[in-house]
Amino acid sequence: MTKRIIFSALAFSLFPVLGFAASSDGLIVPYEGTLQFNEAMLVSAIVLAVTFIGIFTEMLHGLERMKVAAGGAIVMVIVGQVYGFYTPELAVRSIDWNVVFLLGAMMTVVAIMIPTGGFDMLAYRIANFSKGRLYLLLALIGSCVTGLSLLLDNVTTVVIFGPLIILIARAQKINPIPYLLAAALLSDTGGVATLVGDPPNLMIGSAAGISFNDFAYHMVPPVFIAWVGVLILLKYLFKEELAQTPEDISDYSVELKDRKVWNASLIILGVMVVLFMFHHALHWEPWFVAAIGMVSLMYVSRKIIMDNTFEHVEITLLVFFISLFMLVGGVEHSRFLMWIGQFITPYVQQDLLMATIILMWVGAVLSAAIDNIPFTAAMIPIILSMETVGINVTPLWWGLAVGVGMGGNGTHIGSTANVFIVTISERLARNENDPSLRITPGLWFRKGLPVMLLTLVLSTIFFIVFWDFLSRPLGS
Repeated sequence: MTKRIIFSALAFSLFPVLGFAASSDGLIVPYEGTLQFNEAMLVSAIVLAVTFIGIFTEMLHGLERMKVAAGGAIVMVIVGQVYGFYTPELAVRSIDWNVVFLLGAMMTVVAIMIPTGGFDMLAYRIANFSKGRLYLLLALIGSCVTGLSLLLDNVTTVVIFGPLIILIARAQKINPIPYLLAAALLSDTGGVATLVGDPPNLMIGSAAGISFNDFAYHMVPPVFIAWVGVLILLKYLFKEELAQTPEDISDYSVELKDRKVWNASLIILGVMVVLFMFHHALHWEPWFVAAIGMVSLMYVSRKIIMDNTFEHVEITLLVFFISLFMLVGGVEHSRFLMWIGQFITPYVQQDLLMATIILMWVGAVLSAAIDNIPFTAAMIPIILSMETVGINVTPLWWGLAVGVGMGGNGTHIGSTANVFIVTISERLARNENDPSLRITPGLWFRKGLPVMLLTLVLSTIFFIVFWDFLSRPLGS
C-alpha cells in the first residue's frame, strides 16, 4: 500500500515535466495493445519540458511566459512535421476555443463595467458599512471578491478590487496588505466553486464536458467549507494588523459615473448566470453565453468606444492559453501520453479514492510552485486517457479542480491573481517609498501556506466523508 502511494505521488508529480497535453478534439484514436517508446515521443517531451521550465523560471531570464509559450508552440509544430506527428492544422484544432472565447468575452464585459464607477461605489460602501471594524472590513471585501469570482473569474476580480483596496486603505490610513492578501486567497479558494470562477476550471469543464450546474453542484459544498475556514484563519494570521485604529471615512462618497450602463450590466450579468445554468439544455457552449452578454452590453453602452475598451482586455493571457494548447497538443499527438498512461492506469484502478487525494495534494503543491494553469493543462489528457479504458474519472476531475485551485494559495506565483496582487503591492511600495508595503515571497509563504494546508485538509476530509457523492459518474 505504501509503495503504491509513493509511486502514484511520484507519477502525478512528474506529469508536467513529462509533458502531458491538453486536447479533447478526438483526433487521436485509442491504441490497442502496448505502445513502444520512440523518437517522436522523446522529442515532443523534450520540447514541452524545456518550454515549461522556461515558463516557470520567467523571473530569472526576463522573458514573459507568453513569449516562452509561443516560442515553444512554434518549435513543437516544426518538430512535429519533421517527425510526422503534428501539423499546423492539427495545432489549430488542438486549441480549446471555448476557453479562449469565454475568457475574452468576460474580460470585455468587465472592461465596459469598470468606467461606470460601480465597483468604486461598492468598495466604499463596504468600507463605510464596516464602521472601523477591520476584521469585518476584511470579511466584507473577501466576500464581495469571492462572490464576483464565481462569475467573473478570480483574475478579473482582483484586477478590479486590488486598486480599490489600496484606495480604501490609504483613506483609512491602515496597512493594505491584509486586505490585498485576503482578496487573493479568498478569490483563489472561492473561485474553485464554479465553472467560470478560475481559468483551470474552464479548461477542466471544457475538456470533460462538465456543465455549469454539475460543476457547481459538486464543488460548492467543499469549497464553501474551505472558504469559511480561510476566513476564520485570516483573523489570526493578521491579528496585529487588524488591531489598528482606522480613520473615519464616513464623509467619503463615490457616485456612479454612468448609472444606466452599471444597472444594465447587473441585469445582463444576472441573465448570464441563468443562461450558464441552462446552457446544456440550450445546446450552447459557455463561451456563447458570455458572447451574448458581451454583445448586449456593447449595445447598451453605445457611447463607449470599443477600441478603448479592448485595450483593457488581457490579450497576453489569451495568447498564452492559445500557445499552451498548441504546445501540449503536440505531445498528445506524439502518443507519449498514451505510453505513460499505460503504466499509471493500473494504480488508479486499484484505489480510486487514494489516487484522487494524491492528485489533489500533488496538484496543490506543484500549482503553488509552478502556477496552476500549466499544471492543469498537463494533467487533463492523462485523465481523459484513463476514461477510454473504462475508469470512472469523475472524482479525478474534482480532485484536480480543488488541488490546483487551493494550491494556488501557497505561494505568490501559485496563480495569476496572486501575481497581480504582488505586482500592485510592489508598485505601491515604490510610490510610497515604503518597503514594508511590498508583499514579498516570504510574507506570502508565511500567510498563504497555512491557508493552503487548511483548505486541503478540509477538502480531503470532505472527499473521504462524501466519497459516494463525489465518485458518482456524471449523468448518473
